Amino acid sequence: MLGLMQDWPLRVSTIIDHAARNYGDREIVTRSVEGPIVRTTYKEVHLRARKVAQALSKLGIKEGDVVATMAWNTARHMEAWYGIMGLGAICHTLNPRLFAEQLDYIINHAEDKVIFVDLTFVPVLEAIKDKLPLVKAYVIFTDRAHMPETSLPNALCYEEIVEAENGDFKWVQGDENAACGLCYTSGTTGNPKGVLYSHRSNVLHSLAANTGDALGMRSIDVMLPVVPMFHANAWGITFAAPAVGAKLVMPGAKMDGESICELLETEKVTVTAAVPTVWLMLLQFVEKHGKQLPYLNRVVIGGSAAPRSMVEIFENKYGVEVFHAWGMTEMSPMGTLGSLKYGMENLTDEERINVKCRQGRAIYSVEMKITDDDGKELPWDGKAFGHLMVRGPAVAKAYLKGEGGQILDEDGWFDTGDVANIDADGYMQITDRAKDVIKSGGEWISSIEIENMAVGHPKVAEAAVIGIAHPKWDERPLLIIVPNEGETVTKEEMLKYLEGKIAKWWMPDDVVTIDEIPHTATGKIQKLALRQRFQSYKLPTADAAE
Repeated sequence: MLGLMQDWPLRVSTIIDHAARNYGDREIVTRSVEGPIVRTTYKEVHLRARKVAQALSKLGIKEGDVVATMAWNTARHMEAWYGIMGLGAICHTLNPRLFAEQLDYIINHAEDKVIFVDLTFVPVLEAIKDKLPLVKAYVIFTDRAHMPETSLPNALCYEEIVEAENGDFKWVQGDENAACGLCYTSGTTGNPKGVLYSHRSNVLHSLAANTGDALGMRSIDVMLPVVPMFHANAWGITFAAPAVGAKLVMPGAKMDGESICELLETEKVTVTAAVPTVWLMLLQFVEKHGKQLPYLNRVVIGGSAAPRSMVEIFENKYGVEVFHAWGMTEMSPMGTLGSLKYGMENLTDEERINVKCRQGRAIYSVEMKITDDDGKELPWDGKAFGHLMVRGPAVAKAYLKGEGGQILDEDGWFDTGDVANIDADGYMQITDRAKDVIKSGGEWISSIEIENMAVGHPKVAEAAVIGIAHPKWDERPLLIIVPNEGETVTKEEMLKYLEGKIAKWWMPDDVVTIDEIPHTATGKIQKLALRQRFQSYKLPTADAAE
């Protein structure tokens, strides 16, 4: 017997409808690409999103077509998102930090028909325009006064095409399982692969993200999403914030410490989210200029593991609660969030930070387990670590056009490619990527844990650990560090600092200093590039073992 409830499709257009109806005067503040701070409301974004849908219809865009955006976090970008999806088309967010070869591959593979682009990125598209035969028009996010001279064919001014419409448009009422968003993986191996989100998966993800032990946003919150909308859906915040009527503060193109600090102060931001490198810049600025963070009460850190020292400074010095988060493009993207659970009210400072340095507990709608190389499930004891597997309604079941083949096992589990442990309280900690784990004497060594300890050294700006071939142990860790400007760190000094912080047999066999560690387009350390650079490196312990 089926239930007797209404069939109300979970489409993302219902989110912006809800925001406009119930929180219509709530602000969305943008540091515009042109320079000034611009203020709008959910009601106005709702109207202009419908105008975007009308304009796209006139350009021949129909349900199921793919429309791309290459833009910073702004209200205009948000209007385009909801307009594209409300039309029944698919919003494809392009990461401008990718190489030109990756971008033209992605645009053609997705079959993008129209591309919305910020002024900053017009030259990026001009450089590859001749390789994009399927793109019918380029809409530049600006007004006529700032419209650039461009070689892009059929370049249109965003404000002109929006203001030409009246907004009398009804959202497409289709299946909640229809596609509405597209984001490509960074393509560390082979070509990037497309993750195709549905209306249903995005709505369910936003509801899960807003639960109290996750982002826990409310209408009284002011959210500053520094994480880009082109990076895994801005962690779902562009859906989750309007679902509860939280004020949004969009940073635009300026994400340096001073600019972020200014927005935190002037807009009285209560919650914010970004990768560790952004918070490093913010803390450096705040410390240097003696600033405080009077309104901020929680910060979400994801993308890569946050150093313990960063968590301690936020929590102990500025009274800002840190929520470590983990997820991936294939998960829409949030998987875990590190809020404290019941029974942890009386933890010591050190115990609390220990918990906060883990990546957190699974949010509702995410199932999680760890397995060994044979697929056997491992215990949640905080010690055993293995392949991290996930499943849920906002987890991908395949890549666009079947790329990558079958990506789920027979029970529907997706292998994240991460190696992790899970403790008895359900807190997960990433110990490595499966391809980066160091296998020494038949045991696994976590490169990430060594890195996190190494960057706690006051003279170290960044650290990376890779496995180097060893005649006796198969692999041993090499610690690669970038010192802070003007500092020098010796091998002996570094190893002494690590004593007692990691297992003795995890201790790096050598330490080398370089000027810069390479990063991917999404800001992650390029371990592959480091392994190639040090492929002929001989550890000082190798001779003794031969």
